[in-house]
Amino acid sequence: MTCTRLSRDSYETSRAGHFDCDYAHEHEHDGTFLLDTQQRKWVRHVSQLHSTGAGGIFAQRIRVGMSMNTNLQTGDLFAGTDAGDRHDVPLARRMSPRDLDGLLGQDHILGEGCILRRAVEADRITSLILYGPPGSGKTALARIIARRTAAAFEPLNAVTAGVKEVRELIAQAKQRRQLADRKTIVFVDEIHRFNRTQQDALLPDVENGTITFIGATTQNPYFSVTAPLLSRSQMFEFRPLGAEHIAALLDRAAADTNHGFPDKKIDLRDDAVAHFAEYCDGDARRALNALEIAVLTTEPDSRGRIVIDRAVAEESIQKKAVVYDGSGDDHYDTASAFIKSMRGSDPDSALYWLAKMLNAREDPRFIARRIAILAAEDVGMADPQALTVANAAVQICEFIGLPEAQLVLAEATVYMATAPKSNSAYAGLGAAMRDIREKRSAPVPKHLQDANYPGAKRMGRGKNYAYPHDSPEGYVPQFYGAEPGAYYKPTDHGYERQVRERLEQLRQTDKTQDESS
Repeated sequence: MTCTRLSRDSYETSRAGHFDCDYAHEHEHDGTFLLDTQQRKWVRHVSQLHSTGAGGIFAQRIRVGMSMNTNLQTGDLFAGTDAGDRHDVPLARRMSPRDLDGLLGQDHILGEGCILRRAVEADRITSLILYGPPGSGKTALARIIARRTAAAFEPLNAVTAGVKEVRELIAQAKQRRQLADRKTIVFVDEIHRFNRTQQDALLPDVENGTITFIGATTQNPYFSVTAPLLSRSQMFEFRPLGAEHIAALLDRAAADTNHGFPDKKIDLRDDAVAHFAEYCDGDARRALNALEIAVLTTEPDSRGRIVIDRAVAEESIQKKAVVYDGSGDDHYDTASAFIKSMRGSDPDSALYWLAKMLNAREDPRFIARRIAILAAEDVGMADPQALTVANAAVQICEFIGLPEAQLVLAEATVYMATAPKSNSAYAGLGAAMRDIREKRSAPVPKHLQDANYPGAKRMGRGKNYAYPHDSPEGYVPQFYGAEPGAYYKPTDHGYERQVRERLEQLRQTDKTQDESS
């Protein structure tokens, strides 16, 4: 066994902290760490334990330390430090970036000088939540951190792990911290799959620094991660990769004779790259998987080259990936864009977002309900017929369903987008609601109170009420509880112009009567 003596500082900057029990008993170097250059293991010795006759205790502690120092990257997600170098793993895994410069498309958080990049390079990681769509580089960043950090790196997949696994991992982290003064980073992939109890199991040890937590999720952390865990972590949002980033990854894979296709000559055409980039919708994993299928299923030409052109690419990735989570951000964000396009009188954009929802098999009744709400809130009195159209769309979608219901939804969408707009009724209700909540409640005037029960007249209920239909004009000036114009303020848009003119005539009648009285 060949060993090198290093100081504690050298040990602290090392990549692992393994114990060698036998060697520890043979050599007693107080406060010194030795490196077994054959086995690439760090060896720590505490001679005081021997001098006090506590060698047995020391040996027991060493065995505990050895049991904690499992492979740096455990589990399927991080199986083996060099898993990406084997050619029996998928291309997307083989081409996973090995350093920050190779991780494309996230310059807003990993560019030169960005705080996350500085933290990774300095091995000063705090608890993080990595949020973004599939194939954007979240797990790749975790692998890069695993390669660079001197801390123990423990991955978990929230799909298969439970509270038991979390507690066992934390117990090991506590022992590692006590025996080796070594930190532990816990990476939880798909953190949104953990329920509240599972997430809460991490809280105390994140709080006291026993573990540094890194969570990856495709769902909005503000909805899928508990508030206490979110408040203890920094959140970084990953973006879908642009077409230029996908193209660079594909070209890199085709040309890489080490991790890509070492025994094949690949002729990757530009039109194929463009097709892959368009159809993967920003998902690097999907693009690389499609390239791998194309290469493995295409026969070499007479010169031994595997030509990947657009025709081959179209066969390899036949259906465009549409990122749409029916219960997550995509659902709400697309619905929001749909509503705002109709409100903004843009029928083209409204139809685009409608098509995206329908393509993702969104419930047509959900879409119809959104149209109905917009008809009342945003079209309103500018075109009262819009509410009738929306109600018809709701009923027809309930009656016939897809695919025919999409025709009804398209017509209702265009009607709402092109109709004149007014939110005067909605705004008036909001103003009245604020007064109800914040001001003193106004009593119902005596002449408006219910007089349809015995004794009502004796109490003065309904006295002096003027019945409007007794007037030839169908209108009698009287006070109904709020000053005219206090809440409803009609616009000049569409039909509401006529409503405004009608109300102005009535106010003039009120004024004339007041002057005559």
